[in-house]
Amino acid sequence: MDTIAVLIPCYNEAKTIAKVIKDTKAALPEAVIYVYDNNSTDDTAKIAEKEGAVVRHEYKQGKGNVIRTMFRQIDARCYIMIDGDDTYPLEFAPEMAKAVLERGADMVVGDRLSSTYYKENKRPFHNFGNSLMMHSINRLFKCDVKDIMTGYRAFSYGFVKTFPVLSKGFEIETEMTIHAVSNNMSLENVIVEYRDRPEGSESKLNTYSDGMKVIWTMVKLYKNYKPFGFFMIFTMILVIIAAVLFIPVFIEYLNTGLVERFPTLIVSGFTFIGAMMSFFAGMIMSDMNIKNRRDFEFRRNLVDKDLHED
Repeated sequence: MDTIAVLIPCYNEAKTIAKVIKDTKAALPEAVIYVYDNNSTDDTAKIAEKEGAVVRHEYKQGKGNVIRTMFRQIDARCYIMIDGDDTYPLEFAPEMAKAVLERGADMVVGDRLSSTYYKENKRPFHNFGNSLMMHSINRLFKCDVKDIMTGYRAFSYGFVKTFPVLSKGFEIETEMTIHAVSNNMSLENVIVEYRDRPEGSESKLNTYSDGMKVIWTMVKLYKNYKPFGFFMIFTMILVIIAAVLFIPVFIEYLNTGLVERFPTLIVSGFTFIGAMMSFFAGMIMSDMNIKNRRDFEFRRNLVDKDLHED
């Protein structure tokens, strides 16, 4: 088992990967560097191998698919994940590794948003999207994560071996964050600098399509991890609609003793039934979620036991 494993998922990063590997060796000389090439059409893999990294391949396209394979294949006491585009300075990696190895953090978030991100990033919709996701997730999950979408993170062995990777693409960072906060894992924020991609290096992130995938992932994970709160939203909406439909009919009945708008009354009744169904769906899924958390704690104990026995 490695003490520190540096994980670098790559797709067409020939212009920057050599510098990233050299910077990693300088910052973490004891680390084993793994570069996972995701169907690059340039010389990313050859350059990485020449620089002394362990090069492996993932043929299913998408960052989430790469990370799933990394987490399955590599055993380490501490994992540092960083992009291969040279946007994250490696001098912050030792502090992040220290948080995992010495303070027992399960996930360390490299916080770009508190430093140079908004100044360096020239894409205004990316800036808006990062802020929106950060505030939304912190509010929905009652946490204090400073950067939701950062690709610069450190993980413990326990996190990596219990994290169920479901996402295929760039929404993986959102999934990681929500998994950590929902399972009450130890999480730290480390402020890191950010620099925009060097000239000639192109981002693989599509602002609109990938942004919508991230938002949809957040909604799905909120339903899965906070089902009672999710379904209560629909319950309240349906109760309000039912009340708006029912109250005029009821007032008319009090005044005249007659119910002349039977269709409205029927729609109101069915809407209220829908509200009750939504409420009980939230209750049932909330109980299932509690069971899932118990199962997770059991699996986590087994993983920690394996680590201590290694």
